Amino acid sequence: MPDELAIHARGVTRVYKAKPDPVTALGGVDLDVEPGEYFGLLGPNGAGKTTLIKILTTLLLPTSGTAKVAGFDVVHETAKIRRVINMVAGGEQSGYGLLTVREQLWMFSQFYGLPTREGWRRVDELIEITGLTEQRQQKVRTLSTGQRQKLNFARGLLNDPWVLFLDEPTLGLDVAAARDLREHTLSWKAAAPGRTLLLTTHYMVEAEQLCDRIAIVDRGKILALGTPEELRRRVQAESIFRLELDRLPQNGGIAGIAALPGVVSAVRADEEMADGAASDRVALKVALADDSALTSVVTAVAERGSHLVGLAKSEPSLEDVFVELVGRGFGDEDGDQEPAA
Repeated sequence: MPDELAIHARGVTRVYKAKPDPVTALGGVDLDVEPGEYFGLLGPNGAGKTTLIKILTTLLLPTSGTAKVAGFDVVHETAKIRRVINMVAGGEQSGYGLLTVREQLWMFSQFYGLPTREGWRRVDELIEITGLTEQRQQKVRTLSTGQRQKLNFARGLLNDPWVLFLDEPTLGLDVAAARDLREHTLSWKAAAPGRTLLLTTHYMVEAEQLCDRIAIVDRGKILALGTPEELRRRVQAESIFRLELDRLPQNGGIAGIAALPGVVSAVRADEEMADGAASDRVALKVALADDSALTSVVTAVAERGSHLVGLAKSEPSLEDVFVELVGRGFGDEDGDQEPAA
């Protein structure tokens, strides 16, 4: 792989001709992805994620702007890009139903230009890696949804790409199959420094578990970009803790706790008491300027005659970030869908 950014995009736009008015699927996207990153794109339907992937994988030309993958230009060096990338999309067809799993992968190995001996070696290796050994001589048409997606994943790795695009790869899979696919992607990435993945997904947990950095996209623009932790901090500047006490603190009560240095606020939260908790317990929700103030809060609680029986930190989720930035769910339709390419 060239000593370049895995993905480098500047001002990428894509406008589709439509009646009565043109539709802007991408409105000037700037994006840098480092070699070796697991990068995520999150956004609702019609946000422009698939259009961006089509441009980066040379399936669609940008209306304006520039983009490079592995140092190669998506407009002028498509053949060079296609030798070092591959893509796996959720719900895609697995190929020819009359072929066996092994025959199917062999056929694609020839499409990718692998020599005969190397092709068969890669086919058998990937069949084992993806857990399709028992299905190796089974007709593709008889595979389950999960098995077909494993086959798609094996096909995506045949040419040993440096940049792998995963467009909702676990769409429609059960929990076990989705977990297997996630583990395969992590193992593949870890096997060689510099391998890069770009993932689009509607599953927040998937993005949070896998991605080093995430971009939240809506209406053809990137609204936020950063690590999962950086994005979560956008919606919760304070550290929030839930304290369960055996009784209310004396000498000032909750107001006394709220007045401590480093405490932003302190309120009762008894309605959030866990099921089965003793009825005489008291729950407090305490917001702190930072975690370091927790020690003084716990000390003050003890000094005021209360015993701490439970402590938990409240963390915002990527879903909280998404809803704040986008204001609607993944499946919400707003008439701004990406037209077919």
